[in-house]
Amino acid sequence: MTVDPSDDTPASSILDSVAVDVASPSAAFLAPWFARRPSVDLSSAEARRIALAAQGFRVPRPTTVVPDRRHMRRVIDRVGLIQIDSVNVLARSHYLPFFARLGPYPARLLDALAYDHRELFEYWGHEASFIPMGLQPLFRWRMARAADGEAWGGLASIARELPEYVERIYAEVRDRGPLGASALAEPGARAGAWWGWADGKRALEWLFWTGRVTTAGRRNFERLYDLTERVIPASVLALPTPPEDEAHRALLRIAARSLGVATAGDLADYFRIRGPLARPRIAELVEDGALVPVRVAGWSHPAFLDPSARLPRRVDARALLSPFDSLVWERSRTDRLFGFHLRLELYTPAPKRVHGYYVLPFLLGDRLAARVDLKADRKAGRLLALGAFTEAHAAPSAVAAPLAGSLREMADWLGLESVVVGERGDLVDALRMELPAALSADASPTAP
Repeated sequence: MTVDPSDDTPASSILDSVAVDVASPSAAFLAPWFARRPSVDLSSAEARRIALAAQGFRVPRPTTVVPDRRHMRRVIDRVGLIQIDSVNVLARSHYLPFFARLGPYPARLLDALAYDHRELFEYWGHEASFIPMGLQPLFRWRMARAADGEAWGGLASIARELPEYVERIYAEVRDRGPLGASALAEPGARAGAWWGWADGKRALEWLFWTGRVTTAGRRNFERLYDLTERVIPASVLALPTPPEDEAHRALLRIAARSLGVATAGDLADYFRIRGPLARPRIAELVEDGALVPVRVAGWSHPAFLDPSARLPRRVDARALLSPFDSLVWERSRTDRLFGFHLRLELYTPAPKRVHGYYVLPFLLGDRLAARVDLKADRKAGRLLALGAFTEAHAAPSAVAAPLAGSLREMADWLGLESVVVGERGDLVDALRMELPAALSADASPTAP
């Protein structure tokens, strides 16, 4: 990725040329504000570049040094949190956002930041997430609501139905932690729902949601639970707990900074704050000048600009994106920004899949130009591109060479010796021509 960081426009300049207008009536909760304040018009291309800059894609990758913890911190500060996912057909998703923004980096650094240096903690942010440790007080409202029964039904029910059992599980963590669910002395009965979780795992997850226990580390991806006060630094636990409305405002401001320009729904979704809770806080942020109402061409809902956002004149990115990357994790936003319909097909029966099992969007310039179904064949040392498909606006001849470079880069990062291209998609022939040295004559990649 090569971007001239000086070749962009601060939001303050964007706001210099505003035109008074009234926003769409679909945002009724903001109608009075829009009626008396100026609004800004952005083109869809401008909104896209603002969003890419906000997500860290205008910053050049390090080229003379191996990325280290300082680079990792900058990415986390920019995106706000990293979604955790267990699927390991390529690499676990939480390692991929750093690769997309930094290029090859030592993946162990993420685990070290979280579990050795305690700079990150695990909690329900946007799904299960790594979150900067300093933000822990902003999630205590969610822990309190969970303790009052506002957790997923399968978790809240175990606290209601088996409270003494839950307390025994807590006592075991206190006496033996950190430990995983597989090590419980009394694991309980396995249920059909909740991924087949046994009662012990459900109890641990409820205790995790309420903040009584947290993740001390992982072993083969199994979460190891310990008492929160033994994991979260005392200096963080001593911080005051903000009122819920203040916590929501703070989280929405982080979301706005990480998104650049966003609808109310985008802002609320970033940290999974329910709409009725988020909308009054968004209105307050607008009134305080912390959000600027804007209209984006082609968007059916009003949007909001972070006052610190940057508008690059161009973005020359090249990145393979996890389907759980914060740039694309909200599907309707991805469609609005890029005209790209991203569908997760992991749980779709193989005959019904359109593009494949684990499909990564390919960011080229400021557009999502292609998608590629990837699998790491670790035993054979091969990165399998099972299918590759261009978007309607992109030509295979223009996409193949940069995508081939990204695939070689990913193979090297994963310690794989070659890249093998499959047979599905309009891009595979052009891609295969760019990867002659990586092909195996008897290669027959198969989907998981």
